[in-house]
Amino acid sequence: MIKDKYTFEELLDIMKLLRSENGCPWDREQNHDTLKKYMIEETYEVLEAIDLKDKDKLCEELGDLLLQVVFHAQIAREQEEFTMDDVITGICRKMILRHTHVFGEVKADTADDVVVNWEEIKKKEKGMKSQTEVLKSVPSNLPALMRSYKVQQKAAQVGFDWDNIEDAFSKVLEEIDELKDVYKSKDVERIKDELGDVLFSIVNLSRFVKVQPELALTGTINKFIERFEFIEKEAAKAGKILQEMSLAEMDELWNKAKRQN
Repeated sequence: MIKDKYTFEELLDIMKLLRSENGCPWDREQNHDTLKKYMIEETYEVLEAIDLKDKDKLCEELGDLLLQVVFHAQIAREQEEFTMDDVITGICRKMILRHTHVFGEVKADTADDVVVNWEEIKKKEKGMKSQTEVLKSVPSNLPALMRSYKVQQKAAQVGFDWDNIEDAFSKVLEEIDELKDVYKSKDVERIKDELGDVLFSIVNLSRFVKVQPELALTGTINKFIERFEFIEKEAAKAGKILQEMSLAEMDELWNKAKRQN
C-alpha cells in the first residue's frame, strides 16, 4: 500500500529489494555501464524542469536523478566496493574540507574568492603538481562546449587569458577569417581544425559575458524549433507545404516569427 511519506532509508530498502532475487529482472541485470545513459538523461530532464520553472516537475526529476545515485550505490554495495554511507560521508568530508572559509580560518569575502580557495584545495587533494594536470582533470566525456569552458577557466587561473572582452571579440573575428581562407582550400582536415578554433574562441568570449555556451546554444535550438513551427503553421494556413516554398518566402515568415518573440 502506497504511503503519504517515505524516508531516504526506505528508498534504499526499495532499491535493495528490486535488485534481489525476489525483485525486478530488469533492475537485476543493470550495472554501472548500462546505467550511464540513464544518468545523462535524468540530468538533462532536471535541467529542463529548471528552465521551465516547473517546481513539481523539478521535484519529480530530482527524485529520478537521486534514484540513479542510489542504484549505483546498491550495485557497489553488492560488489563490496562501497556503500551509500560511504558516498554521503565522502561528500560531507569534501564540503567541510573545501569550505575552509566556513569551517576553518581562511577568509573569503566574495564568490570569486571561494572559487580560488576551492581550486587550490582541490589541487592539493588530488596531488596535482602542474596546471596542465588541472586541465587534463576536466572529464573528457563532458559535452565539448562545457569541457572547453572549464578548461579555459582553469587556464585563466594562472593568468593565461585575455585582458578584456575586446581582445576576445578580436580573436573570434580572427579565427573566422582563418576559417574563410582555409575553406577555399577544400582541405577537410584543416577546415575541421579551423572550425574548432572558431568554436573555442566563441566559448572564450562566452566566459567574458558569464554565459554558459551549452545553455545558450540549447536556448537557441529551442527558439529555432519554435520559429520553424511558426513557419510551417503559417504556410499551412496559406495552403502551402514547405517543400513548395522558396527560401525567400520562408525567410519572410521567419522574420515575422522573430518579431513575435
